[in-house]
Amino acid sequence: MMIALVLLVAVALLTLVHWYVWRRTVRDVAAPGSAWRRTGTGLLIVLPLLSLGALVGGRALPMAVERWLAWPGYLWLAVLLYLVLALLVGEAVRPLLLRTGRRRPAPQPEAVAVAAGAPAAAGPAAEPEAAPQAGGPADPSRRLLVARGVAVAAGATAAAVVGNGAYGVLRGPRLKHVTVPLAKLPRQAHGYRIAVVSDIHLGPILGRAHTRRIVDTINSTQPDLITIVGDLVDGSVADLGPAAEPLALLRARDGAYFVTGNHEYFSGAAPWVEFVRELGVHPLENARTELAHFDLAGVNDIAGTSEGQGPDYDRALGERDTRRAAVLMAHQPVAVHEAVRRGVDLQLSGHTHGGQLWPGNYLAALANPTVAGLERYGDTQLYVTRGAGAWGPPVRVGAPSDITVVTLASRQA
Repeated sequence: MMIALVLLVAVALLTLVHWYVWRRTVRDVAAPGSAWRRTGTGLLIVLPLLSLGALVGGRALPMAVERWLAWPGYLWLAVLLYLVLALLVGEAVRPLLLRTGRRRPAPQPEAVAVAAGAPAAAGPAAEPEAAPQAGGPADPSRRLLVARGVAVAAGATAAAVVGNGAYGVLRGPRLKHVTVPLAKLPRQAHGYRIAVVSDIHLGPILGRAHTRRIVDTINSTQPDLITIVGDLVDGSVADLGPAAEPLALLRARDGAYFVTGNHEYFSGAAPWVEFVRELGVHPLENARTELAHFDLAGVNDIAGTSEGQGPDYDRALGERDTRRAAVLMAHQPVAVHEAVRRGVDLQLSGHTHGGQLWPGNYLAALANPTVAGLERYGDTQLYVTRGAGAWGPPVRVGAPSDITVVTLASRQA
């Protein structure tokens, strides 16, 4: 019942938003029956249907069909967001533009005659016509010109923002470097380098070429350890296995490790855990491995709880030598509260995408203790990467994708 109510509210809101966009970009700028009126109305019916198909297609349609829906459907959602924001700015600018273009009323014949010293005519014929008021409504042609100007400016702005954001995703993530001092890290491990990647989101848009770019970027840094912190895929092994295969080419002295994210559970986490294991990437399912200079632990994502595969911090972190530094891989930043209680020195997370689409970072901050970057919680440090891919629209605005090289520093060095 609650899910149905939420869906009903979401559909009503999207309908209202599309009506507003239609009003400002079609009805207000084009004459009834014109080509743009018909085309614009048609697009604002078809595009949201494509978006709906892209959102639900992963659970009901073959991947080949989903790909045809994903590109226009998801891109429209991003365009819609910035088109609405630009139109709202236009609402504030519109009155100023109308006032600027308003003409002053022409002087009346009687006033001209009096100024020239001529006697004013008497009788009804002498009464002048009512002059247009300076504060009255703008000329219809001026209103149309302003409406078209605002609509074109809003459309151009949305297209430019989304185009630049899509280019940033499709060219691949950029490298980011962060140094993290750990009190328990021995001197011999000073300068140890961990490549952190999360939220790759292989799916109907991002595929094998995207994986290869990520692998090449990670290998170019020659890390000591590679950590893949969840949300690798948006689909099944049958559909996306070939796209993930380049992960077998990852190279690091101490290997590559993987923990599940919430999206793995949407399509079946167990098959993906086995698949990445076959590629040579070591899954940490509520488990821990002792590396030479610190413990590396990993927990399943919270989304696995409903399947009996949720995070088990006692299994991953219990009965360890607390004199050794501990690094925890946990997809969602909220796990830091458990990490603090168990004396973890550093937690590596993703999940937030840094907000992905501004102003989404403000919404992400409501559900996550840290949206992106490095922060300290008691004796535990939390690093959250923005991720290497994108979910939904292949677009990022104000939250560029990244692969982070975390360099550990020993305070004894």
